[in-house]
Amino acid sequence: MAFKLIDLPYADTALAPAISAETLSFHHGKHHQTYIDKMNAAIEGTDHADASMESIVAASRGTNQGLFNNAAQSWNHAFYWHSMAASETAPSDELKAKIEEAFGSVDALKEQLKARGVGHFASGWVWLAEKDGKLSIEETHDGDTLADSDFNPLLTVDVWEHAYYLDHQNKRPAYLDAVVDGKLNWGFASENLARGTTWTYPA
Repeated sequence: MAFKLIDLPYADTALAPAISAETLSFHHGKHHQTYIDKMNAAIEGTDHADASMESIVAASRGTNQGLFNNAAQSWNHAFYWHSMAASETAPSDELKAKIEEAFGSVDALKEQLKARGVGHFASGWVWLAEKDGKLSIEETHDGDTLADSDFNPLLTVDVWEHAYYLDHQNKRPAYLDAVVDGKLNWGFASENLARGTTWTYPA
């Protein structure tokens, strides 16, 4: 089974000016597509050919770094597109209560997400995640992922430079201010919390 690049869940202009259509054309249409293409080439004719992307990530971790990188990055990027929205949505009552329990308020969580993103060294991902009923902010480096972890990821922010360079140059704080303060899809995070299991890449 060859995987397809998922469509963006909004128009390519929907995230501007935080993330421009030009950035999305490169980030989604080229970077993400390349990860998908390389993963498909790597699994063709193997035992992974009919597996889910999540199974491929788990099976290749520590055993096939090339396949893992491309599968994990394919999954991370799809999750990231859904973590963004044209306009900020509101968290469900359940999610809001857990955010207030863990961070004090939604605004306090946003500030911590931005701080962790700014402080993250080099490339990677910053996640809001749930484990054993409690929320936390987690970081993964380079192409690593929470897709096969003990955490249930709720949303993520990409802090690889290609996610923001065309719009914000090397100013990662400006990018994080723009997406965290107005483009996070709390509806998606709420759905992930309510489901209680890790989101799966669409077949």
